[in-house]
Amino acid sequence: MTSATHLDRAQPASPPRAPQHRPPRERGRRRRRDLIAAAAFLAPTLVLIALLRIWPTITAVIDSTRSGLPGSLAAPEFVGFDVFAKMFASPAFWNSVTQTLVFNVIVNPLQIFVALLLAVLLTRAIPARGLWRTLIFLPAAVPLAGSTIVWGIALRPDGPVNGFLALLGIPAQPWFTSPDQVILSIVLLASWIGIGYWMMFLIAGLNDIPPVYYEAARIDGAGALRTFFSVTLPMLRRPLLFVLVADTVSNFVLFAPVQILTRGGPESRSDFLMYDIFHRSFELSDPYQASAQLVVLLILMIAIVGVQFRLLGSGEADE
Repeated sequence: MTSATHLDRAQPASPPRAPQHRPPRERGRRRRRDLIAAAAFLAPTLVLIALLRIWPTITAVIDSTRSGLPGSLAAPEFVGFDVFAKMFASPAFWNSVTQTLVFNVIVNPLQIFVALLLAVLLTRAIPARGLWRTLIFLPAAVPLAGSTIVWGIALRPDGPVNGFLALLGIPAQPWFTSPDQVILSIVLLASWIGIGYWMMFLIAGLNDIPPVYYEAARIDGAGALRTFFSVTLPMLRRPLLFVLVADTVSNFVLFAPVQILTRGGPESRSDFLMYDIFHRSFELSDPYQASAQLVVLLILMIAIVGVQFRLLGSGEADE
């Protein structure tokens, strides 16, 4: 028994098995199965994008070069850029472009700044942090039309907001009926919904920053402001770019508050391009000029988003 044990110990250990490689035919078969599975999962989304995004855009571009009588059974005729020439000669069109740009110049920086401020605050160790996040995000969970109706009631001349101002000795404000206040009122409504929504994306981006960078800044003696501008903002570049682009697109196509509360007034001060497209297409029965305006709106958004990518995305290649 002892000698057998010694013999077993003396035997050399068996060499490790070489990794088994699948035959090329089996690898190709598996790769095809993976591609088919990926295509099956992506197909519904791609079909919806093609039907709801790409095809309407192509149709709008085609319709912007045609003209016809509203309600006529005759096929519209090709007029080239005549629709654009008529549109560019219209003061109402330029008023819509101006009001849209003014609204976005105000609302986009305001929403991003407040959302970033709240995101930084609510990633600190403060009491009831989860509750505050929920309360700030809650307006984003309410449908936009519902929030618009609530704010329309709250900001009526005899509404609760003006009632509270009266207690402070401040006269009632004509929020949605004043040409000077209507844009700021819509900014308030849009920010009530948007700030909490974009805040959650920025909180996720802040949580992904490795703590080692903050420890290094603390060792170097950097203060709170220096740490924010030297560590937080550079590391938050990609989430911030996404939020900025998505917020810009969202506010350029803002429609429900204008359609429900102001209908482009007063004095066309809230006649944003998105509402004017709807107004011309469905109320004035002029889908061809509406299509031309939609093309201009798309070009504006692409140009502004391109500038944003240029400004915020320029440092990604160096990271």
